Amino acid sequence: MKSAPQPANHWLPPLITLADHGGDWHGYLDAIYTRFIDDFVRRKPTFPGKLIGLNRHPVRDNKEATFWHFVSEGSVEEDRTPDFRRCERIAWPFPIIEALARCQQPDAPIRCWTQLRGKAKRILIALADFSYVVILDDRGDYVLPWTAYCVEHRHQREKCEREWTAAQARQKAGAAPWEDGPVTPATPGS
Repeated sequence: MKSAPQPANHWLPPLITLADHGGDWHGYLDAIYTRFIDDFVRRKPTFPGKLIGLNRHPVRDNKEATFWHFVSEGSVEEDRTPDFRRCERIAWPFPIIEALARCQQPDAPIRCWTQLRGKAKRILIALADFSYVVILDDRGDYVLPWTAYCVEHRHQREKCEREWTAAQARQKAGAAPWEDGPVTPATPGS
């Protein structure tokens, strides 16, 4: 008997849902924040040749800006609203960043490339199907986890794939996939 095929993202931790916490928002928020602290303060992911920091300000409800950008959406900092799909995936950014060292392997579970947004250099790390993206802000000697979100629409996934394909062409010319990408407008959800 053949076993069922593993889902493409079987290497990622399971979702952490509100239902797992009896629908209690405050208990759920504490649980996902604890996971964030475990991953980004206690363990800290690694990045090739750079330190990884956190964007702490503005602090809201005693929680760092990076945390809020991982679990909420909105362009006005004070008006960001929780996004349950982001909340459920709070355990994903850490292993996705850790997988960066494997992104050049043909069977890698992730894709990575850069974008320049104004003067900001952003490193995008996406699942191989471009359905989820983690964005890092490259500050030279260090990087900051900036945001993470589900890419919900096919045309947005196709755009990510085109950007990654262009990065592959640069890589063949000798650049690392996280070096000098195209200038593009902000991606929804950032």
